[in-house]
Amino acid sequence: MKLPKLYLAGLVLSLLLISSCDEGFDELNTNPSRLTSIEPVFQLNRAITSSAPVYGNLTYETTIVRQMFTPFTGVGTGANLNIDNRSQTQGNWQRTYRNVIKGLVDGLASADPSKTNLNSILRIWKAWAFLFMTDTYGDVPYFEAGRAFLDDIAFPAYDAQEAVYDDLLNELSTASAALNSNNDAIGQEAMYSGDVDTWKRLGYSLMLRAAMRLVNVNPSKAQAFVSEAIAGGLMTSNADNAVVRHNNDFQNPVGTNLNGGQAPFYYLDQEFVNWMKEHNDPRLSRIAVRYIGARSEGEQTEAVADRTFDAQRGIPQGFDVTNINPVAEAEGLASLYDYSQLDRTRLGSSLAPSFLVTYSQTLLLHAEAVARGWVNGDAAALYEAAIRANMEQFASWPGNTEISQSEIDAYVAANPLETGQEIEQINEQYWMSSFLNGPEAWANFRRTGFPAVSPNPWPGGDLKTEDFIRRLTYPDSELTINRDNLQVAISRQGPDLLDTRVWWDVN
Repeated sequence: MKLPKLYLAGLVLSLLLISSCDEGFDELNTNPSRLTSIEPVFQLNRAITSSAPVYGNLTYETTIVRQMFTPFTGVGTGANLNIDNRSQTQGNWQRTYRNVIKGLVDGLASADPSKTNLNSILRIWKAWAFLFMTDTYGDVPYFEAGRAFLDDIAFPAYDAQEAVYDDLLNELSTASAALNSNNDAIGQEAMYSGDVDTWKRLGYSLMLRAAMRLVNVNPSKAQAFVSEAIAGGLMTSNADNAVVRHNNDFQNPVGTNLNGGQAPFYYLDQEFVNWMKEHNDPRLSRIAVRYIGARSEGEQTEAVADRTFDAQRGIPQGFDVTNINPVAEAEGLASLYDYSQLDRTRLGSSLAPSFLVTYSQTLLLHAEAVARGWVNGDAAALYEAAIRANMEQFASWPGNTEISQSEIDAYVAANPLETGQEIEQINEQYWMSSFLNGPEAWANFRRTGFPAVSPNPWPGGDLKTEDFIRRLTYPDSELTINRDNLQVAISRQGPDLLDTRVWWDVN
């Protein structure tokens, strides 16, 4: 059958038009102003700012180590009742993998290999993030983590904590040694404004922290890396503190919640307050506020606020909102609202900085290494310098928080390091120096057993074999989307429970 000439002409014309429309199609439909790549330093900055502790660290870590406590239950229930609240235990996991690790892994993949300093700094902060994650959960995805887009690994394998630590220590060793201020400039990164020498000191200070975690499981390896870290050069002043600074555009996540709907819920723990009172510690009158006679949230007003040392009263654990008021009244308080709180205008401010690794913590770990006979030095001098550093750090918080030199001198004179008590005293001060950094205070508490605080006496809860929560449980999402790999981790590490200890936790 012959097709009409007009039909054939139309068909040819249509084919030509289709062919011509194909030309330049990609260019026409590509947004010329859309980013096709991200500068790795920007990914580093987002990772750093996303590392600030969030409100969830009050739900578990800070409560476990007896620094703060809430008698209120609900969505924030956790260590106050020793409950496995999966909506809260998943918080560190989701935030750190999505907002910190993913960007750092991608940044390392896209960074110019010749930029030694930038690559080393990305590796150091990646090590910080994984140290935090493995200390919290135990076995975690490490070698394959953050590589879903890069390598199509949607279901990463879990790695044994021992293997994670082996690689973290090697990463910190290699990356710290590679930093050189004569090499590539970093630009305006969020931690140290591109100061490579300060990053180098942070890298070795993180190596010291990680190495000390191994004290009870591999002391020879711990000692070797401790010695390397000290020889490499640790933090030298509070100017070296790894701190996330907050402002009105980027507020402190803990302070934002404590100045919002959570304002009347959290109180300073009785053991924390009593320890500072027993040691006549001037930090108490900078940390705490008590609303004298308050019987409700509405009565917690500045008119009745008392920030003096003697007025402070910590709340006991083991009670909830249904039975705490008779306890408060028996202690001479008006109600639970009359207990001491973190001052929301000072350390609890939405503008308060978030300290992640500090000079004080580093000095204390160095002092412990000396006390153990691993390295040469004067443990007592390091101990005193650490206390001074933490007390001087208080000037960094908003409000009238500065501690005078005369107060510092009086405290260190009255609380010297005593022979035979070195490990306990050093780690009690580490507890103090890590206040508001719950994950670090909790990790060091599990490592050393100090301070020797009492467990939460709440009669119920999910703990079966332990007095304290030893780890946080994995997210429910991992049970559904990465179940096979998770089961391998559980079979190796132990049940996915709050009781299960991580590899290095054998104290």
